[in-house]
Amino acid sequence: MELASLDQRLPLVQQASLRDKVVLVRFDHNVVKKGIINDPFRIDRTLGTLFYIVAQGGKPIMMTHVGRPRDKKAGTIKVSADSGVEPIVAYLESKLHVKIEVPSFPAGEQGITAIDTSINHNIRRLREGEIAGIYLPNTRWFAGEEAKGEAREDFALQLAGLADVYVNDAFGSWQPHASTFDVTKHLPSYAGYLLQDEMRHLELVLNPARPFVGVVAGAKYDTKIGPLQALYQQVDRLILGGVIYNTYLCAKYGVKIAGVAEEDIAAARDLVTADAEAGKIIELPYIVESDILGREEGKYRTRALSELKPGMELGYVLDIDPKSFEAPAVALALGQAASIFVNAVMGFTPHFTDGSRALDTTIDANRAAAKLYGGGDTLQEFKDLCPGLYLSVLDNAQYYFFTGGGSVLKAIEQHSAYGLEPVAALMANAANLQGKGLDG
Repeated sequence: MELASLDQRLPLVQQASLRDKVVLVRFDHNVVKKGIINDPFRIDRTLGTLFYIVAQGGKPIMMTHVGRPRDKKAGTIKVSADSGVEPIVAYLESKLHVKIEVPSFPAGEQGITAIDTSINHNIRRLREGEIAGIYLPNTRWFAGEEAKGEAREDFALQLAGLADVYVNDAFGSWQPHASTFDVTKHLPSYAGYLLQDEMRHLELVLNPARPFVGVVAGAKYDTKIGPLQALYQQVDRLILGGVIYNTYLCAKYGVKIAGVAEEDIAAARDLVTADAEAGKIIELPYIVESDILGREEGKYRTRALSELKPGMELGYVLDIDPKSFEAPAVALALGQAASIFVNAVMGFTPHFTDGSRALDTTIDANRAAAKLYGGGDTLQEFKDLCPGLYLSVLDNAQYYFFTGGGSVLKAIEQHSAYGLEPVAALMANAANLQGKGLDG
């Protein structure tokens, strides 16, 4: 895998002056569910940036979002241990053998309204070396993180007031919130090592070696329309799975599949029309139909696409039969690809997993291709279903696992790795500092 060079306008952490400076670092350590870390992969991928900051004499104040504690309808923010950063801090402390402080701030129905002056004691201890780092509470507990107007600007200023330098190493956090975007207006700002690595590999998706095969699935069609249309233009061949594939089948074959909305079928007809001419979509010929949203013997069966007739009504289609990947067109497309991008779970997990396992093992058989996997569920399923394969390819140069699948899809939709708003904000900050003759 030959990686592209980074745009020289992107400011890098290795260009920053960090000695004796407090460094505010935004990570994407969103790996806590109900107070438990299921997979520390995203944390581990940021340790290089954290080590570099400390090795250069920097004093880190870390932060991340965890989950979705904000109730958009009620306008409230739930501050609870289930979405706290304490499990992340415990993991870092055990991994690095250091003491990291988590400050506490008063919280109400609107979450935490401000970073109060009590944190100054922690910062003093950080500067004097009594603690190795500070980890702020979940950024989404703060009222200003996702707000608009004065509350957001106040929070960005409060964050900036804690530190001398800002580093963004949160590739998976592509949304422009106060802690990923607005704070760059107030501090010299740089890209961490993980963010740099993700950007380089993202170029392999945006400017791939060909033939380029995309494999995309999802639980909802409407949320993937933009990225799907952009990826369709980019690929030589496209394989669909999940509800996205079910929606496509309804639109093409005139059938009805349980759980597929009519408005999504209408939207998918544009893709069917486009592919009638371009012929990029490689259909998986055998699907698994179930009478229920689950797996119960006698209530699911394999159906061939050749059986589908207009007006036919099917139950829930919850997986792809593994023999689909033995079909000549599918095997040829994956076997001859020079680049493969995967953001897909084929089946309704945890009940149906055979399709995803077959997909991953078929892709692995192509030893020459660059294999780029999106983050989130795609990576988790790969690790759960093929643990031996995952461990064997973790350091394989032909594989790359992104920490943020949503960020990759957003970049595909924008046709640019540098169009992600937090990344653009780093570049704007650098241009502003250069204009003033300043640096970090």
